[in-house]
Amino acid sequence: MLALIIRALLFLAAPIAALFVSRDALNFGIVETLVGIILIVGFALAAAAWTVRRKSVPADRSGK
Repeated sequence: MLALIIRALLFLAAPIAALFVSRDALNFGIVETLVGIILIVGFALAAAAWTVRRKSVPADRSGK
């Protein structure tokens, strides 16, 4: 499951990198890798923030 998510993020990295650098440029692979890493880190931060948000339920709303 995680490999599928990573593959999807890396698949999105190429068109995003193409917005900044031509696909024929020598450094396109480097820019694509950098964009891919940024997407993966952003996804990980969003997942961590989502789990923190879900766990922090005030005592008043828990029903106890």
